[in-house]
Amino acid sequence: MNRNSAFIALTLLIFQSCTSPINTEDKEDSKVIPSELWSNNPWPEIRKERIAKLLPEAMNAAGVDCWVSICRENNNDPIASHIGGENASGSAIILFYLDQEGFHSLVFSPDGEATALDELDIHDTVVRVERGVSTLDQAAAFIKEKNFKNIAINTSTSNALADGLTHSQHSELEKALGAESSKLISSEELIYEWLSIKLPAEVEILKEAAQLASDFQYEAYQMIVPGKTTDAEVAKFLKAKMVEYGVTDAWHPDQNPNVNSGIDRGHSHATDKVIQGGDVIQIDFGVKLYDIWVSDIQRFAYVLKAGETEAPEAIQTYWENGKAGSRAALAAMKPGVKGVEVDRAQRLLMDAAGSEYVMWSTGHPVGYVAHDVGPNLGGSQSKTIRPAAERLLKAGMTFAFDGFHCWKLPDGNTKTISVEEMAVVTAEGARYLIEPQEDLILVGKK
Repeated sequence: MNRNSAFIALTLLIFQSCTSPINTEDKEDSKVIPSELWSNNPWPEIRKERIAKLLPEAMNAAGVDCWVSICRENNNDPIASHIGGENASGSAIILFYLDQEGFHSLVFSPDGEATALDELDIHDTVVRVERGVSTLDQAAAFIKEKNFKNIAINTSTSNALADGLTHSQHSELEKALGAESSKLISSEELIYEWLSIKLPAEVEILKEAAQLASDFQYEAYQMIVPGKTTDAEVAKFLKAKMVEYGVTDAWHPDQNPNVNSGIDRGHSHATDKVIQGGDVIQIDFGVKLYDIWVSDIQRFAYVLKAGETEAPEAIQTYWENGKAGSRAALAAMKPGVKGVEVDRAQRLLMDAAGSEYVMWSTGHPVGYVAHDVGPNLGGSQSKTIRPAAERLLKAGMTFAFDGFHCWKLPDGNTKTISVEEMAVVTAEGARYLIEPQEDLILVGKK
């Protein structure tokens, strides 16, 4: 077994020991996971593999010769943790470049931090820059000598992860490069190509994150007492599960989870609304593992009224319509397909089923953040299609996506079933990361 295989095997063994599905039938049998088990973070090894394997491919796909990032303390570049610059104090200049000899990584680091950075073994070469000498000037001299065709920098109008270079850093870099600054281009396409693809080991971690988010929601539905429990109390229960299992929020804590037993509220926080019989409850929830990878999963339930043993026929039909939309979207996810085409696959079903208009996209990339870098699965319901929805799906991309059905309530407001699952695109098509929700959860069923 090689080093890579041994690492992946060890990682999966840890996952199996600490993320087995929760036994929601007998809470006393569920195993509490000490947060210490998550301390064996696989990110350092995965990051090395991402840089060595995926980054050269991304640079070639984006047509980039050299990529320059500037990392520093207190106001660091959002891409810093992906390139090994998260612990920079003084300005560290990180370069990735291609030449006739292949792919290289080079860091110009302040002398006081160079030893620790070099010991991490992330980069080919770490150049020590003595105190009082500019790391930027040293990097600029190297760039001028190499005479690259272009130099990508982190400025972007559409991707926040590719927009980490500040105005002052940009000005200083242009000054240091002189005439070579005419070769500066945005790293937007490069970062898109790189971050949108996940390694198999990352997909396994995302699978565990999705399973935890789903399991917690099933357990949360069991604690509801119709007429007493509020949406906010369900959210509080889920927050407690996160603490118990040593995981953190997949997006802003104020809106994770969003528990909503009322009318559509979009991305929002849970309120003090009391859950009543006849309500359809949406939980939109995700967890973050190792402070790197996140999930985004929704589970839906119907609250039985007195005397009911099943959901009303209309609600059950709405559920089946939403589930059918999810299956249609999954079937459309293949390498070479545009994001808008995935959206269109389920919009056709929505129209045929008489669904009300839904403003939200069918899906979005998920991985390092809930709304990650990659193709948007939307646009077919709009007059204008955003550029991200015109992008092509590729093997290794991971998505969170919804199966929609929306209907009008008696008061004129709308309620939407948006059963949200996660999937990975493979060479053959796409597959769910975990078992999808097949049946509407019935709260109050004996």
